[in-house]
Amino acid sequence: MNEFARLLGRQLGSELRALPRAARRRASASGRAARCATIGDLRTAARRALPGVIFDFIDGGAGDEVTLRRNRAELDAVRLRPRVLTDVAAVETATTILGRPVALPLMGAPMGLQGLIHPDGEVAVARGMHAAGSIAIVSSMASYGVEEVAALAPGPLWFQLYVFRDRGFVRELIERARAAGYEALVLTVDVQVSAARERDRRNGFGIPPRATARSLAGGVRHPRWTARALRRPRMSPVNALGRGDGLDGPVSAVTYINDQYDPGLTWDDLEWFRDAWGGPLVLKGVLDPEDARRAAALGAAGILVSNHGGRQLDHAPSSISALPAVAEAVGDDAEVYLDSGVRRGSDIVKALAAGARACVVGRPLAYGLGVAGAAGTARAAAILHEELRTALALAGCRSVHELDGTWIDQPTVR
Repeated sequence: MNEFARLLGRQLGSELRALPRAARRRASASGRAARCATIGDLRTAARRALPGVIFDFIDGGAGDEVTLRRNRAELDAVRLRPRVLTDVAAVETATTILGRPVALPLMGAPMGLQGLIHPDGEVAVARGMHAAGSIAIVSSMASYGVEEVAALAPGPLWFQLYVFRDRGFVRELIERARAAGYEALVLTVDVQVSAARERDRRNGFGIPPRATARSLAGGVRHPRWTARALRRPRMSPVNALGRGDGLDGPVSAVTYINDQYDPGLTWDDLEWFRDAWGGPLVLKGVLDPEDARRAAALGAAGILVSNHGGRQLDHAPSSISALPAVAEAVGDDAEVYLDSGVRRGSDIVKALAAGARACVVGRPLAYGLGVAGAAGTARAAAILHEELRTALALAGCRSVHELDGTWIDQPTVR
């Protein structure tokens, strides 16, 4: 047995040495992702693969991270009510989102500056979601330009927009997204100001990353990440380069963005965004049913129930606790989606039963991105898709379209 192992190792070593170095790295990273059986496994692998400063940027929340923990705790508290003898030899996960057919009710969240995690950034996430047969939502704070993502990751894309004071810049982004073929505009309405994220403060994290003792030590301990970052730096909000003081650099771009969040936004402004876009408008960051009803009445095609993954107002309600009332308030006037906290296929079942049309995930894709680029994001989506199929079968549900409130027991949150 030892001789067999020695010969096998020699053969594998010979074959690996014959591969180009970059191909070996990709094969190694893809293998690490393939060995991950759950999103939790991907998270563990990402923690090992990324400097602590970067991992905390992905993983952390605002304040004491109460809302971050609440998202998971209250999803866990929802109980499924399985049926038996229902013939689940085949289960159906396909649906439509704003009329577009998708293979599963899951979209990629608009995470900004994903180039910090991996140089392929938003392009890799979009490719992973397209490989899964669904939609990626691209952030206006992306590490790739509006047109770059559309060209490098052809497939269904939505464009997320923060509300900036500079309406000329906003209109420019809207027009670029429309020209590049983005199918819906996602307007984030819960970032009146940027929240304090304590992990980032303690780490001395900044955009672009600063050379602190902690960040330098992390770079030394994670040579693969460092080598990628040095070879192919993607650490700037590309769409904002050249704005503000006109300097084409990451520091000036971030300074400009930080000064641009508009706390003066009101419902009166919604019509301007709707008319400027001229297509389906989705509001992201809604937790209150009256807000949802008003948004639908003003023409929003979608409501994204979200607390920004626990990264904005700490002590806000969990998204899953807010979802049923929002879905009831909106009725058939708009589609409703759930963001924040989804880590399992069973979470998707719970969200759809509570009134969501689909879920939106960010951190699971970011973990996969950190482990293996596009292969890692595809693995994250595949894990959730397979878990969704399994959860439906075990619940005795033949199709995502059958799910309603009778499939869950949701504790009353006070």
